[in-house]
Amino acid sequence: MPHTPLKLGRITATVPVSDIERACAVYRDVFGFEKIFENGDPTGFVILKKDDAELHLTLHPGHKGARFNVAHMMVSNAAEAHARCLSHGLRIIKSLQDKEYGLKAFVFADPDGNRIDVGQQI
Repeated sequence: MPHTPLKLGRITATVPVSDIERACAVYRDVFGFEKIFENGDPTGFVILKKDDAELHLTLHPGHKGARFNVAHMMVSNAAEAHARCLSHGLRIIKSLQDKEYGLKAFVFADPDGNRIDVGQQI
């Protein structure tokens, strides 16, 4: 039986955080994300957006980050993103380096320990 073509729409990472306002501030201050949606009283879910990137944050008190990357973010300048992470005191999990698969990349952990892989095409 032939399949009808299936077009996919947006898919984005939803990252659990223990303090949603702190997380919003970090992603705003480091990367320039803006809050475009929030839900709950107190707020339990937000959508952050910057350029073509979108990140969803969901409140989970007591959350501890996983030991694997939960999202991958492409940027125009990985060295600048790395410098911003360092200047805001974020923990670097994997240092900035040119990878054999054509990316300049690094991994940082947000204040909840969520690991985000950052890459730039080279």
